[in-house]
Amino acid sequence: MTRIMSRCLLAALFALPLMAQKPAPVKSPRLYIFDCGMIHGFDTTLFQFQKEELASSEMVVPCYLVVHPRGTLMWDVGVIPDSAFKADGAPARAKLLMATTTLDKPLLPHMAAVGYRPRDITYVAFSHFHSDHVANANAFAQSTWLVHETEREAMFAVKPEEQTAYNKLKISKTILLTETDYDVFGDKSVIIKYAPGHTPGHQVLFLNLPKTGPVLIAGDLWHYPEERGTSKVPPMETSKEQTAASRVAMEAFLKKSGAQLWIEHDVPTWNKLRKAPEFYE
Repeated sequence: MTRIMSRCLLAALFALPLMAQKPAPVKSPRLYIFDCGMIHGFDTTLFQFQKEELASSEMVVPCYLVVHPRGTLMWDVGVIPDSAFKADGAPARAKLLMATTTLDKPLLPHMAAVGYRPRDITYVAFSHFHSDHVANANAFAQSTWLVHETEREAMFAVKPEEQTAYNKLKISKTILLTETDYDVFGDKSVIIKYAPGHTPGHQVLFLNLPKTGPVLIAGDLWHYPEERGTSKVPPMETSKEQTAASRVAMEAFLKKSGAQLWIEHDVPTWNKLRKAPEFYE
């Protein structure tokens, strides 16, 4: 009986963040960053680097929530789905190719702790559809999905069993983006930039925040900072030529805009960033 009561108590404590109240509307854009896991043991030679050539060979998996006066945008949603967690809230583990992924806390309680639930999300978008970016995609099927048409076609061309993380999006309200940039809220503060190559419709996120200034969240255009300024392109790219061209275009954009570059998987970058419940504005 004591063991059952303990389990119930743990489950109740684990669910407490879901009871958080939604905060007051914001007057200017802000960005929350959530810890959505780590990837351990990836073979760095896949990226044409030896382990010792990199500041860190591990990869972090962030998730991002943009809160804007005109709505909200969820950008990338993790590597391990919330459904993988047990009621006691113990950390989850999963395999990713030949690597191991770990996550201490599921995404939705992270969001709820700052006052947001999936039903509060106006838009959902992903840098691309690889499994370490879309694990909780189906939780946001009621949001409007922002996706390049070529990416959507590629997502639903794979085997049905490979679509389980995002198959509910097939009937979601969707805005199909063309081969150009997209101003999410119409004021140039949140722009999805077309950067194909890693996948057919790979995209990156540009934010112009009033206090932080311009930031480019780069998806998998680069996996490690050491890739910048080299001709090293991972062999798993849909198009190495497109990736190379997208890198050149984004380097030019960074120079022109003066934006900070946040490489999503880069651990040293991650270690410097403020995580929710703190935020950038």
